[in-house]
Amino acid sequence: MKTQFTGFHPVRRDRLIQDARHDPYQAKHKPSEPTVCPQCGAVFHEGRWQWMEKPAQANEEKCPACRRIHDEFPAGFVTVGGPFFKEHSEELLHQIRNEEARAKAEHPLKRIMKIEDQDNGILITTTDIHLARGIGEALHHAHQGELAFHYNEQENLLRVVWER
Repeated sequence: MKTQFTGFHPVRRDRLIQDARHDPYQAKHKPSEPTVCPQCGAVFHEGRWQWMEKPAQANEEKCPACRRIHDEFPAGFVTVGGPFFKEHSEELLHQIRNEEARAKAEHPLKRIMKIEDQDNGILITTTDIHLARGIGEALHHAHQGELAFHYNEQENLLRVVWER
């Protein structure tokens, strides 16, 4: 796999990505508590967005994930392809959705934005670089294949490529 992206550098799979730059979709100030996202219902409580029942008299403000989705500005891209994908697409899509559900259950800001068909596979866009990485690692763990990470520090953007 020799995929190259302009402005990106490869990342070793055994290293965490250090967010060198502040994510422009993270608020410059913490919302007052409690705040609820009018779109998805996530609640900002105890310093983070979480799933819980909407408190009475909660303020309303769109969460960073809903703002990214509205602006169509992903943080992560996962390209999944190869002959194995063509033969097992339904199973792999189910696994991808399960990985999103697992991550989103604890972290409401980790979501899949879109899954688009491409010539030799699919392109998944995510609201969070860590979800993109998690999807790639889950596919690799379950099915091996080739996995590569490419990180652009200036844009806080991760591209993951998995194929088999």
